[in-house]
Order: sequence, then C-alpha cells, then structure tokens
Amino acid sequence: MSDYPKIHLSFPVRDLDRSVEFYKKFFGEDPVKTHPGYVKFLPSIAPLNLALYADGKAKGDGANHFGIEVQDHESVLRHLLRIRISGLETREEMDCDCCFANQDKFWVEDPDGREWEIYVLNRDLDEPGGRDDEDCCAELKSGDTAETARSSDATACCGG
Repeated sequence: MSDYPKIHLSFPVRDLDRSVEFYKKFFGEDPVKTHPGYVKFLPSIAPLNLALYADGKAKGDGANHFGIEVQDHESVLRHLLRIRISGLETREEMDCDCCFANQDKFWVEDPDGREWEIYVLNRDLDEPGGRDDEDCCAELKSGDTAETARSSDATACCGG
C-alpha cells in the first residue's frame, strides 16, 4: 500500500464478485476491506484507493480510460507477465506514438467495460503521432465500446 496521497475512485459494478476477481488479478493483491455490497483496494502498484460497490445496473462510465504510469519498460513487462499469468486478456501497444507521446503499454478491460492501461512514457513528442490531435481517442469519445475501438482500422491509441 502506498503511504503518500492517493487518488480515490468509486465504481458501481454489476457483479461485485466478478469485479473483485478481476481487480485481484489486475493489481495482484487482495482487497483491504470487504463488506456485503462493498470492497476496497489499496494496491501497492499505484497511489490509489479503489472502492467497488454493488449496483446491478452499472455499465461502465463516462471516462475514456484509466491508467497507471510506471517508471520503466521493465516494469511494464513485469506487470504484463503477472497479469497474463493471472488469466486476464491483455492488448499490447509497444512503441506507440499517440497523444503527443511515445509509450510502451498494455490494456485490460474490467467486467463493466472500463479500460485500464499500464504504461511507461518513453518520450514526449512535438507531434501527436499515429493520429492527428483531434482524432486521438476518437473511437471511445464518440460512444463506441472498447471492442468496437479495438476492431477499428485506425491506429490503436489511448484506449482504442
């Protein structure tokens, strides 16, 4: 658990048990608090306080995606291997130019359709790269699902 300030996110989930299993695999840790209809994670990989609560009608949210920036390429690969071994499906984007940056990253999707990336910033770019500035992340911003964005012919970028 991180000992400095944390970002707090609270997500409604359709199936709490399924979501807890996903986040245990994604973070590689058990929750720190469990009550009927509520679970809390304080993962050591990020300054995060994530609360999940049961809500049978939850369906993703308005956010484009969530990310955890790590220090180096080796950290990306270490988390990628750990998460693959846990059985979660991943999508890799190594040496990806997008949104004015070059990154090595991979993506996972939680049971309610929220996409998470673990990435390292290799370098900032003067140009957006891969897409022009207005198109970066366009698939998800226009309301498509993550699956639609992945199957797009456009260069994968920013969750798409």
